[in-house]
Amino acid sequence: MGVGCVPCSIQSRSPALAALSDSDVLVIGAGPAALVIAAELAEKGLAVTALAPADPRTPWVNTYGIWADEVEALGLSPLLSHRWLDTVSYFGAGGGQVDGGDAPLPHGRAYGLFDKALLQGHLLERFARAGGRWQKGLAAAIEHDADGSSIRVRSAEGVLDAAATSSGEPAPAHLRAALVIDATGHDPVFVRRDPDGPVAGQAAYGIVGRFSAPPIAPGQFVFMDYRADHLSEAERREEPPTFLYAMDLGEGVFFVEETSLALAPAVPFALLRERLNRRLAHRGVKVLEIRHEEFCLFPMNPPLPDLQQRVVGFGGAASMVHPASGYLVGGLLRRAPGLAAAVDAAWREGLRGEALSRAAWQGLWPASLRWRHAFYRFGLEKLMRFDEARLRNHFATFFSLPSELWYGFLTNTLEPSRLLAAMVRLFGLAPWDVRWGLMGLQGREAALLAPMLRPGRQHAATFRQEWRRE
Repeated sequence: MGVGCVPCSIQSRSPALAALSDSDVLVIGAGPAALVIAAELAEKGLAVTALAPADPRTPWVNTYGIWADEVEALGLSPLLSHRWLDTVSYFGAGGGQVDGGDAPLPHGRAYGLFDKALLQGHLLERFARAGGRWQKGLAAAIEHDADGSSIRVRSAEGVLDAAATSSGEPAPAHLRAALVIDATGHDPVFVRRDPDGPVAGQAAYGIVGRFSAPPIAPGQFVFMDYRADHLSEAERREEPPTFLYAMDLGEGVFFVEETSLALAPAVPFALLRERLNRRLAHRGVKVLEIRHEEFCLFPMNPPLPDLQQRVVGFGGAASMVHPASGYLVGGLLRRAPGLAAAVDAAWREGLRGEALSRAAWQGLWPASLRWRHAFYRFGLEKLMRFDEARLRNHFATFFSLPSELWYGFLTNTLEPSRLLAAMVRLFGLAPWDVRWGLMGLQGREAALLAPMLRPGRQHAATFRQEWRRE
């Protein structure tokens, strides 16, 4: 799949707004979130302009892993570069301990890695074929009125057509749209959040390369390797836990990444690099060639944005990262159609201004998803207090749950009642050190628990039914 070369133009479907609006929707950004939502909106027949400071074909930097069941449900399996059937984690202490410290825990679910170029090209082509248009420039300021928004653009060097090639036309000083969607990432241009405490970061340092010996079993994907026998007892007791995330890319090439699930402040890259090197050395593995270094850092548990604001967020700008697992791309692909449908329906009803934005926010963050977001933030706050041994015990218990439960938790596809039932089951199965860690409230946990209580009562009857079934 490649980037389409379909010519496009912007024609508003609203005669009343034709003189006022360059487009029905302006999407700001050029990453996965921006491309996903821009394509969905354009395919609804809305006139969509995407604003980015550079060529949207600029290669994406990070790798995007996804459970194969997710990508198959979306019909996007051809966009995977790799697919592993042998998927495991390690939650023992390591070092051949009597607790089975070196024994892998098989997951029984396939895992995939997106071909970034294919995914990017697929989304660009969809946007082009639906008539989308690229505008080159930076969003500098925004003003709202009853019918839409005006965005002042700076450092705009030209207009890009749908094939993402510059036409050489001068960029306008202002763009006009009935609805603006900010998909510029975790530090958005316009979307506002009210801070409620420190935001934890998931940090990772990884390399793609060749090694003196396979760092993991050939043909394998390792989701989490929490073995820490390469660290001293003091380090394991007092320093932040980290785990190995790794995959065999074939032809003697492997990707290995040392990851901190979440911490505020985030674990420094220097420590992660040192941990990775020590882990490999402890297993007698030397790095022979580094083809690519990956530095990954993103916020795990930011609060939801202000859902009353006029600019609508999507992706990291809308706090869509799963607060307990760090997954984002699967959620983007699943939830973009719902947001696009909500915008399209509101548009057809004649809603504009604040009413159109409210409908969009409700389509993106319905009550069920808001409750789950609060639940996951509360859970992450608990896990960040766990030391290495307790965290290993927690995850060993978590992955002993039925596959559909831990998978639904990680992908945010369990309804609240089933999510509650799964967590009650986990508590019942967990060893006492994990139970003690989950009980009681420390720090801001009470404040994070509060938003869950009212919706939680609404789900109580369904929860009891689900628990009996589980």
